[in-house]
Amino acid sequence: MRKRWILPGLLVAALALAASAAAHPGHNHGHHHLKGKHGKKFGPYDVVTDDNGTCGNAWAVDTEKRTFRVHKNHDGSYTVVRFDRGTFLTNAGQSPGACDTKGRHGSTVVAGVKGWFHGFLAGKVTGGTFDPNATCTTDCGLTDVWIATHFGAGATFSCFTDSKACLFGFEYSAFHHQALKYHHWFDKGRGAGTFLKERFRGDIANA
Repeated sequence: MRKRWILPGLLVAALALAASAAAHPGHNHGHHHLKGKHGKKFGPYDVVTDDNGTCGNAWAVDTEKRTFRVHKNHDGSYTVVRFDRGTFLTNAGQSPGACDTKGRHGSTVVAGVKGWFHGFLAGKVTGGTFDPNATCTTDCGLTDVWIATHFGAGATFSCFTDSKACLFGFEYSAFHHQALKYHHWFDKGRGAGTFLKERFRGDIANA
């Protein structure tokens, strides 16, 4: 993960993977090319939200710019990719990687640690009717609000259900010159609900 795997080219690959998973949920090998892979862009939206770690606690508050890209698939469904980029500010308590059962990580983080993060969430929308001109009055940066606004209340996003058609990856790095034992944390995986397979690496921790 330290090789900055969340780069623009790989984000495009992630979108293609999500579309492939939507069409072939049991045979996703990442070798499918997606026409119009960048899709239509929506945003950016300003979002401030808690960030939960491996222990389930809100280890930080994220302040970010969020965008969505949409591509229509051949089966009539849509691939939606959410891109997040911004900064985080830690809360005192368990570090984000504290409860990871694999790898090396810390246990606690002090309040006030600052850093940056970026990442993506890619999945499939079925049901509803896509309206690219829809607008929402508030909280449009929230994924469930954005999906309901642009696809209708009857739409289903695969990353919010039991599904193999979901990919995500996030990278966090603390700013330099802060007294930390671990400066980088990575969270990536595929699937959602009962199909979730998630991996972590590193931590943002002082002990």
